Amino acid sequence: MSSRYEVRVGLIQTTCEETPQKNLDRSIQKIRECAAAGAQVICLQEVFNTQYPCQTEDHANFELAEPVPGPTTEALAKIARELDVVIVAPIFEKRTHGLYHNSAVVLDADGSTAGLYRKMHIPDDPLYYEKFYFTPGDLGFLAFKTKFARVGVCICWDQWYPEAARLTALSGAEILFYPT
Repeated sequence: MSSRYEVRVGLIQTTCEETPQKNLDRSIQKIRECAAAGAQVICLQEVFNTQYPCQTEDHANFELAEPVPGPTTEALAKIARELDVVIVAPIFEKRTHGLYHNSAVVLDADGSTAGLYRKMHIPDDPLYYEKFYFTPGDLGFLAFKTKFARVGVCICWDQWYPEAARLTALSGAEILFYPT
């Protein structure tokens, strides 16, 4: 017999401006609102702190990427710890020079990093030039233990490939997020 429990989830989707700091500030305000409403696990949208860079192939957009950990994840870790919430933070990750991912960092309620997911399925269609920017993920489909639940993450285009959800569930995910 399995035990049942409830987890309150907050989902945030906002407009994005050219300035990453403004997007981060807006998202932190929305995280605070979700937490005040009782959310325990809060998921932001895909590459939440930048405008979607993949509408064009422009080398200047690589300047929007940042490492993990980095300024954005450190700011969100502080908020997670302050509010006692789990945050799923999808970002444009700079792994090293020339190697970039569309990633999601799972920050636990104590501010620690519970896990990192890198988008596996990368589209390349008109106005979705993701293969120009992102390398497919190499970490697999995982579930991350957090204070409130085992959380799995896949990102956007991954949804068209059912094995992503299946493998994430088989790894123990109780909640599966698909930020887009």
